[in-house]
Amino acid sequence: MRKHILLGISGGIAAYKSGELVRLLKKQGHEVSVVMTRSAAEFVAPATFQALSGNPVLLDTHDNALGNGMAHINQTRAADVMLIAPATANTIAKIAGGVADNLLTTQAAARTCPLAVAPAMNVAMWNNPANQRNIRQLCADGVAVFGPAAGEQACGEIGQGRMLEAVELADLLPDLWTPKSLQNKKVLITAGGTFESIDPVRGITNLSSGQMGIALARACRAAGAEVSLVYGQIQSAIPIGLHRSEQAISAQQMYDAVHRLLSGQDVFISVAAVADYRVKNAQEHKIKKTASGSPPVIELTENPDILASVAALPNAPFCVGFAAESQNVLAFAREKRIRKNVPLLVANNTALAMGQSTNQVILLSDDAETELPLMSKTDTAAAIVQELARLLARTKGV
Repeated sequence: MRKHILLGISGGIAAYKSGELVRLLKKQGHEVSVVMTRSAAEFVAPATFQALSGNPVLLDTHDNALGNGMAHINQTRAADVMLIAPATANTIAKIAGGVADNLLTTQAAARTCPLAVAPAMNVAMWNNPANQRNIRQLCADGVAVFGPAAGEQACGEIGQGRMLEAVELADLLPDLWTPKSLQNKKVLITAGGTFESIDPVRGITNLSSGQMGIALARACRAAGAEVSLVYGQIQSAIPIGLHRSEQAISAQQMYDAVHRLLSGQDVFISVAAVADYRVKNAQEHKIKKTASGSPPVIELTENPDILASVAALPNAPFCVGFAAESQNVLAFAREKRIRKNVPLLVANNTALAMGQSTNQVILLSDDAETELPLMSKTDTAAAIVQELARLLARTKGV
C-alpha cells in the first residue's frame, strides 16, 4: 500500500540512520518528503536526503521550494503520516508544549495526519523527569512513540536512548495507517518449523521459513492487538513491538509454551509447521556408521496436537488453524476444520507457500469459503486479519 510519508529530521548523530530509512521506504514503494532542522543539516547534508528521496529537502519556515511559501501546510496535507526520526529531547519538548519555532515543529503543529516520533538522545536525557513528562504528554495527545532502544550510545555511555534501526521504524510505520480492527484483543501466534532430534546433530524438520507466522504477528500488531509469539525455526526477524516472544524448538516445547501463555488470550493462531511425530529412541550421542553398513532404526511416536488441544478447551480462544497440503487441498482442509473444531481455517498448497515470500490461500469458516489470489505474505496476512476481525465482530454480536 503506497503512502506519502513526511520524514522530519532533528539534530542528532542518529540522523545518519535516517538515510537508510528513506532508502527502505522508497524500496517499499512509498513517496518520501524530508524536512530538516538547521541543526540536523550540520550532521547530514540535505543533498543526501534529496538524492535518496527524489524530492526537495526543506529547512526554513518560509522556504519557497514548493512555490508559495506554505510548506507547513502543503507538505502536511499531502502526507499520509509524519515521522520524526531522530526526535531529539529539544524537538520532543517543543512539540509537547505546542511550540512552533521552525519548519519541523510548525509542520508537527499544522499536520492533520498521524504523527510518530523516534526518540534519540543520551540515556540521562531520556530519563530526565522533564523529558519523561514530555513523552507522556505526546502519548496523551495521540502521538506514537517508537522506541527508544537500549545499548551503547555515541557518547560511549550505555542505556536507553538509542534511536531504533531503520528497518524497525519501517516495520512500525504501517501501524499508523492500519485500521485498529483488533484493538484491545490479545493474540497468541505460533510460527516456523519444529525440530525433532534424532541425535545431537541430526533431526526431523520441514521447509517452513516462518514468514507467514511472522507476517501475521506484524499484521495483528498493526491492527491494535497485543501479540505474543511462540516460534520454532524461522528465517525472518522477529517483529518489533510484540508483547512477548519466545522460541520453542520441538513440538512438545511449543505445546508447553502455548498452554503456559494461553490464559487471557482472545485469539490463538496456529501457523507453525509442527512435526506430527518425534523420535522415540533419540540418541544421547551422535549415531556412527557401523562396519556392516546397516542403517539405524528410528522409532517414531506421535506429538501432541497443539491446535486441537487448544480448541477443545472449555473456554477456548477464537482459534485460527492452517492446513498446508500437497494435494486435495480444499477437501483435506474442510475435514481438518471440522475435526479440530476451529471457526477459521487457512488452507494452502505447500508448493506455493513453504519457503516462499508469496502465498495463495483459501479461508474456510462456517459461512464462507473464500479463495484469495496469489500475493505477498504481508498482504495475505492483512486479508486474514480482516476476515478474523469480521468473524470476531459477528461472534460478539450473537
